[in-house]
Amino acid sequence: MNFEHMQKLYLELASLENQGITIWLEGALSDPAHVAGRLNVHDENMYMRDYVFDEGRLKEVHFDKIDTDT
Repeated sequence: MNFEHMQKLYLELASLENQGITIWLEGALSDPAHVAGRLNVHDENMYMRDYVFDEGRLKEVHFDKIDTDT
């Protein structure tokens, strides 16, 4: 991930957080800066996004590392 992609991810997640949507990284409550930085540092790893809805409204975004060794 380059700086431009990291910045876009941060802005996207910050916007979601400002709407009251929580951001999670590998099962722990996190924040946009930490997630964008972590995904940038661990570029060789792949992360999957999961969107959690409650009554049709987005409540949480989860980032979980995908095991690519299998």
